[in-house]
Amino acid sequence: MVGYSRRRVLGGLGAGLAVAAWPGLAAAAGKALNRAALPNGGGSIPVIGMGTWRTFNVGGDPELREARTQVLAAFFEEGGGLIDSSPMYGSAQSVLGHGLEKLGYPDSLFAADKVWTRDGGATREQAAESSANWGLERFDLLQVHNLLAWEAHLETLQAMKEAGEVGAIGITTSHGRRLDQFERIMERHELDFIQLTYNIRDRWAEDRILPLAREKGIAVIANRPYQGGSLIRGVQRRGTPLPDWADEIDCRTWADFLLKFIVSHPAVTCAIPATTSAEHVRENMAAGRGIMPDAAQRQRMIEALAEV
Repeated sequence: MVGYSRRRVLGGLGAGLAVAAWPGLAAAAGKALNRAALPNGGGSIPVIGMGTWRTFNVGGDPELREARTQVLAAFFEEGGGLIDSSPMYGSAQSVLGHGLEKLGYPDSLFAADKVWTRDGGATREQAAESSANWGLERFDLLQVHNLLAWEAHLETLQAMKEAGEVGAIGITTSHGRRLDQFERIMERHELDFIQLTYNIRDRWAEDRILPLAREKGIAVIANRPYQGGSLIRGVQRRGTPLPDWADEIDCRTWADFLLKFIVSHPAVTCAIPATTSAEHVRENMAAGRGIMPDAAQRQRMIEALAEV
C-alpha cells in the first residue's frame, strides 16, 4: 500500500539490498492470509495486523531496535500488512521507521497512525511529525486517538483525505470507553475506519457498534485482542488444552483460537496483536489462514473459554 511513499528505498541501502539482507521477505507472497475488503473499493488487507503499544517503545537501544526489526521482518515474511501506531506510544514510531527502512519498506505495508493532541489546530503538524518518524510521505490511515479533540481533528483529516494527503480516516477507542459518543460520531460523520477493543471476553461492541459499522461500510480494527496479554497468558499458564474440535477451524494454538474468533466476526476487518517476539508474530499470523469459524462455532468458542 505504500509504494508511493517509501523513503530512500532507491538510494542509500536500496530496495534490492534490503531484500537481500532479509531474504525471507521475498517468500512472503507464497503465504497467503485471508483478507478483508476495505470500504469504497479500497482494496483489501490481511485480517491479522500488528499493534505497537508498549512493544515498540524501546528508545535508541540498538539491540532492542534490531530485535524489533526482526519482529517486523517476521510480520512481512508471513504476509503482513496493517501496522498501527500513535504519537502516544513513545519512541514506537521512530523504531518502526528504523526497522522499515532496513527492510526496504515492503510493498504490503498498510501504515496506520493516529492524531493525539488536545490542540485541535495541530492535526497536520502532528501528522507530519509522525510520517517523518515512520519515513513516509503519507499514511494509508490516520485516526483520531481516543476521540481527543475529535471534532477539530476529524474536520482536518477529512480535508486532508480530499486533498490526497491521507488514504483513509477514522476514530479510535479502547476498553469500552465512550461507546455512546463513538456511536453518534459513526452515525453523523463519514468514516472509513473505526478502532476499538474486541475479543472473546470483551464483546460489548457486538450489540450496536459492530452492526452499525457493517451497515455503513466502515472497516473495523480490533485492538487488545488478548486483553493486553492476560487472556493468552492465562490459558498458557494453566496449561489449558484446546477443545478437541478446534482442528475443525484450523486452530492449533490458543493464538489461533483467540484471533480467529475476532476476525471471523463479519464486521471485523483486522485484529492488531502486539508482541516483542518474532516467534509470536508467526503464531499470530497463522490465525489468518485456513478455515474461519461460523456463527455456531463462534458460540462454541465462547462457551469453551467460559469453562476455562
